Amino acid sequence: MNDHGDDFNVWCGDTGSATAHRTEEEWLDVARYVRHAANKLLPHALPLCLPGEPQQCGRVAQQHVMAWAAVLKAAAQHVIEDASPAPAHAYYAGHTLYQRSLAELRGQAGPPSTPGNVNG
Repeated sequence: MNDHGDDFNVWCGDTGSATAHRTEEEWLDVARYVRHAANKLLPHALPLCLPGEPQQCGRVAQQHVMAWAAVLKAAAQHVIEDASPAPAHAYYAGHTLYQRSLAELRGQAGPPSTPGNVNG
């Protein structure tokens, strides 16, 4: 998996601002956690390409977080579909339950949880 979402700026423009204010070190931590979770569901799906790693690609950690979170979301949907006895069950879990969970997360104060963040 080498897709880092490089085509993003083609259709949205580069605003240069982030919705979550984190340091590069904090983004690196989040990227590592997301990669670890994705690689648990899809072994070796995501490379060691963060700064200082053997295959570093030169992209910032925040871009890795977005691209890799998309891989994790797809992997989770695949697990839902694989575990569902019928398409209606997959739809319910992948859409209805997902939307409820997302609404709950959005309602919490602060950015998504990272170690040391008591808000998440």
